Amino acid sequence: MKNILFVLVIALAGLSGNAQTVYRGQVTDENGVPLEGATIVSLSDTTIGVMTDAEGIYEIALDNPQVSISYVGFLTTQKTLKQGFNQTLLRENTTNLTEVVVTGNRESQKRSEVPAAISVIDSKDLAETKAFGIDQVVNQVSGVFMMTSRVASNEQHMMAVRSPLSTKALFLYLEDGLQIRPTSVFNHNALLEMNDISYGRVEVLKGPASSIYGSEAIGGSFNFITKRPTEDLTGSVGLQHNDLGLSRYELEISDSPSDRLGLYLGTHFVQRKNGPIEFSDYEKFALTFKTVYDLSVRSEWTNVIDLVDYRSDMTGSLSEADYTGGNFESDQTFADRDALAFRVRSTLETRWNDRNKTSFNLVFRKNQMDQNPSYRIRQFREDGQLTGEGSGEVNSNRYNSYMGLVQHKLDFDFKDSQLVFGATVDFSPQDYIAENTRVVVDTETGRNIDFSLQSGSYILNYNADILNYAGFAQYEISVIEKLKMTAALRFDRFQYVYRNRMEGLGDQRSTDTYGNLTPKLGFNYNFNALSGIYTNYSQGFTPPQVSTLYRNRNELVDIKPSIYNNYELGGYFNIAQKIKLDGALYMIDGKNTLITIRDDDDVFINTNAGKTRSYGIEYGVTYTPSPKLSLTHNGSYARHRYISFFDSGIDYSGTDRESAPRLLGLSRITYRPLENLSITAEHELVGDYNTSFEGQVDMGDGTFGTSTYKGHSIFNLRAVYRLKHIELWAHALNIFDELYAARASYSSFSGENSYSIGNPLAFHGGVRYLF
Repeated sequence: MKNILFVLVIALAGLSGNAQTVYRGQVTDENGVPLEGATIVSLSDTTIGVMTDAEGIYEIALDNPQVSISYVGFLTTQKTLKQGFNQTLLRENTTNLTEVVVTGNRESQKRSEVPAAISVIDSKDLAETKAFGIDQVVNQVSGVFMMTSRVASNEQHMMAVRSPLSTKALFLYLEDGLQIRPTSVFNHNALLEMNDISYGRVEVLKGPASSIYGSEAIGGSFNFITKRPTEDLTGSVGLQHNDLGLSRYELEISDSPSDRLGLYLGTHFVQRKNGPIEFSDYEKFALTFKTVYDLSVRSEWTNVIDLVDYRSDMTGSLSEADYTGGNFESDQTFADRDALAFRVRSTLETRWNDRNKTSFNLVFRKNQMDQNPSYRIRQFREDGQLTGEGSGEVNSNRYNSYMGLVQHKLDFDFKDSQLVFGATVDFSPQDYIAENTRVVVDTETGRNIDFSLQSGSYILNYNADILNYAGFAQYEISVIEKLKMTAALRFDRFQYVYRNRMEGLGDQRSTDTYGNLTPKLGFNYNFNALSGIYTNYSQGFTPPQVSTLYRNRNELVDIKPSIYNNYELGGYFNIAQKIKLDGALYMIDGKNTLITIRDDDDVFINTNAGKTRSYGIEYGVTYTPSPKLSLTHNGSYARHRYISFFDSGIDYSGTDRESAPRLLGLSRITYRPLENLSITAEHELVGDYNTSFEGQVDMGDGTFGTSTYKGHSIFNLRAVYRLKHIELWAHALNIFDELYAARASYSSFSGENSYSIGNPLAFHGGVRYLF
């Protein structure tokens, strides 16, 4: 009734105004989704106002063009209307449950309508964090641990979300809702192939999301949403530097040269030289160019081009003695990784009418990754002594990928229900070559100092054509006023056509096919606009990666697809606009979980692990007693177990998995003494974890134990200040200079842990000019 009265009042007020000029425009969210029911009110006469229609369109007659534009769940903005068509983007108000997300089903919907654990890092968070690495962004989400060494890894990373730290295909990396890599060509370092300056916001959906996105959406899906062009000419130039040897240069330009066309360009170049660890240099150039063209008030055409050129030393890990003794010299003097990623995406969105919307997507990906990897180098020994020789490999993985996706959204009058359905096809021919190298080892220092390529001595040389096609549907219905049900189903079909190109093995060919039907069922019950609970059952799956199937000594290994069943109960609460709480209890049962083990020759072997189980609690709390002060704590406690697993005749069933910290936490206190100044104190916590199988380590006294890492607790400080068109910021990292490892792992070959070193006390600063 209140809404009806408001509409009548606004309508009558509009009729009574003695306006001289009629202004027209559209109101959308940051993703370009029209906002129906947004209000446009005159600032000089608040009795004059209108509301937008189903397409977000409005017309208003005014003497004074200054207006206020508002919508429930979004921040109110004021602007001066101009002649022609006025395009307005409203930003979400993330302090309550009316915030809008797009990762749940590639369509704009309220957070309170998604029966899953989903977290948003919005433009305000990104502006205050001033991250110089993606880990500083995504690790703000409870239960997410992106591992990267800021002194050596050079954006190379591992991830843990409802899983142990892993290089496996358990995480889906998306840009604007579309995978940045094709199915079955997962790389755990894929985020280095992205341009972080172009992100306007990040959404993290935890738990399996295979019913919409397909394979690899197991532990979590990371959706990096690119910035939209601005109405007027804006931009920035920036410089960052730290005493870890890193320098970064940035440029952004955005404009809408016409009422219909918007342009965005974001690029950066980053390099490290002479860091704390030898042979840790790297360079990266990244560029994103985006155009948004309004074909009509109902149709929008978006094109995005991404180019990333990356090269990095691969320092490898430190031995136990070097780590504890403070000797941070790298044993790797020539290992490196070189990546070139090029992506083009074209999306046409059409709203046929108030109930029907279709999205057409075409994606082309071209990728090349060449390596002389440190993790493939083996040093030869006789009677326990280095011989001065070793072996390694150089490899090259290249693919072209062609993907099409069509998705349609249909709204019904019946119980506020909607149906999202679509189909996708992805064809990705891949070439892989690996050749042997001879390695020269310094017997006194243990360093690998040189190598020579054994040209024609192939370890692998094959081509594989990967075809994936799928259909999916998701139906949402408000069963009663406060209860919403979501049900989804997806069918995937995979076909790998393998052709060996090595001489001497004959015409070795193989066609491997996999199919999977993936369901999801979830419920949301919202007590009010600020509080609610949800529950869901969802399934995730991942077929064998091409590299997994065809890596092991040219033998076509029988690797089975991994299936994960997720059971989840969560809630979200906002108390008096000051306290925001969210939490989730989950359990994921895995079947045929893929793991990597080392054999007696120190060779990595991929194998299925029988059954596994991960379960835990994730929680986040934000307390904002005043606009000047906010306190945030995100944490998780989890167990990751082998339910049924045998290795080398040993039963590891009922034991904890390795590289699986139980406790993760990130706490922040942010003080804003001035409107343009923020100061943040941050605490990072990673609990202890096993680095080996339980009982794997021979203790030398007739008993067997477990190798562990004790975890770490790190404190950081940062400040951001803005003075008119200048932004200044500074970070103090690891302010107590604690020795810690970004990751620790156990080698049965060496009989000890090795470590990827975390950063020592370091200072990072930046300046940016905005125009």
